Amino acid sequence: MISRVKSAVSSLVGGMMPHGHHHHPPGPTGPQSPDVLPSRFAYSRPDFLDLTAELQQRAGDHASRPVLTPSRERRLPWGSGYAEVINAGKSMLNEDQACCEVLFLRKSGGKQCGSTSKEEETQPGDSTGIPLHFWALYDGHAGAGAAVMASKLLHRLIRDRLKEILHLLEDPATPPPICLGKNGSPPRAELKRAPSQEEDAETPSDMTLRFHLEKAVSLEGLVVGTIETAFKLMDDQIEREKASFNISGGCCALAIIHLMGKLYVANAGDSRAIIIRNDEVIPMSNEFTPETERQRLQYLGVLKPELLGNEFTPVEFPRRIQHKELGKKMLFRDHTMTGWAYKTIQEEDLKFPLIYGEGKKARVMATIGVTRGLGDHDLKVYSSNIHIKPFLSCCPEVKVYDLSESEHGPDDVLVLGTDGLWDVTTDLEVADAVTGFLSHREPSDPMRYTLAAQDLVLRSRGVLKERGWRLPNDKLGSGDDISVFVIPLAGHASAT
Repeated sequence: MISRVKSAVSSLVGGMMPHGHHHHPPGPTGPQSPDVLPSRFAYSRPDFLDLTAELQQRAGDHASRPVLTPSRERRLPWGSGYAEVINAGKSMLNEDQACCEVLFLRKSGGKQCGSTSKEEETQPGDSTGIPLHFWALYDGHAGAGAAVMASKLLHRLIRDRLKEILHLLEDPATPPPICLGKNGSPPRAELKRAPSQEEDAETPSDMTLRFHLEKAVSLEGLVVGTIETAFKLMDDQIEREKASFNISGGCCALAIIHLMGKLYVANAGDSRAIIIRNDEVIPMSNEFTPETERQRLQYLGVLKPELLGNEFTPVEFPRRIQHKELGKKMLFRDHTMTGWAYKTIQEEDLKFPLIYGEGKKARVMATIGVTRGLGDHDLKVYSSNIHIKPFLSCCPEVKVYDLSESEHGPDDVLVLGTDGLWDVTTDLEVADAVTGFLSHREPSDPMRYTLAAQDLVLRSRGVLKERGWRLPNDKLGSGDDISVFVIPLAGHASAT
């Protein structure tokens, strides 16, 4: 087993594998391809691109890599811009997906909060209720199935879960009850008020203690928890429906939810979002990779060593241990450590490391380079029966940005992109490029932000030369799928 994994990793880390940092090793024990099952959703590019069959076919040209944008006639919410380009041959299809929607939170007639009304879905002109603006990028790996499915369903799951707290959103001054009854309303036992002095004197001490230990929960905290729950439900649905449909691979997910003046940025994976405001760059996401989540992964390996299949060690070393080094001392770190120390090498340390490689080439169990996302339920270590999914979290990190706390001009934007953008472009380079581009475009230009997104994609893709796609400095351009949204922060004012 170890020799097979070592051989696979050697070629992977040496740069010989063609599938980039989301690579799943091939073989019968990797992601399954049950051809007998129908696809959950047919592969396509995002609906808002309005591509003809001819343009759809042209979009998949790995040789010319045309940059796609919405047409001038198609206006996205807030006048947002979008652009994308396929990879340079890393995978047959563009495994990135995108979603851009406006939804409304309203009570479903005669239905329990949280249920999906078919009638509601077929009335796009109905703008009653609380508006919810949604943008998302899904970076697929080992197939586009999970990314396509998430792009069709995650925003609906978030909306339907938010309906459960609709009464609180409509009246933010109402404190949320700790417990809800079966019909979604607070049960009588939980409608408490602060006791008067006379009542407090007669209240048993244990009851007083229980009352004072109840936590205050903010409305913002409820929205964040609702988004987190929706991600879990999406992941569960992918796993559940894999029994009936061919839902290939997995995907990173980066979603932006605008609700009642606040932006909720939910990230599970290595896509990235930044705010550019008054020439300041504000990171709105963290990348979740084997290196950034090393301690979480190692701790899980310590808590549940059976997940390692007696083939991997949760301890990290600067390099692979050789048998002749038994009894010698070598630098190491485990789940309790941020620094390095020395330990005496024992037999257990000869196992393959749970996290192997460095930077973009780091992998979990020599298999995958991201640690959060949706799907990947069938993913196993190459030529083994060891599942990777227990180490991959579907839970996003959610950051909140209150739009009311700052004045925003037409050049203040939120940029979100899949890793194809950030692999070759830094936050500051993106900010300089966007700011410079927008300074030469009239604020009234309806294509302003789409052209800014297109410019970013072109910059990171580069130009095709004899030695591949190259940037102006002759460094390699991004050979990955690239998808970018540029969202004007002042756009919410015109949408309200």
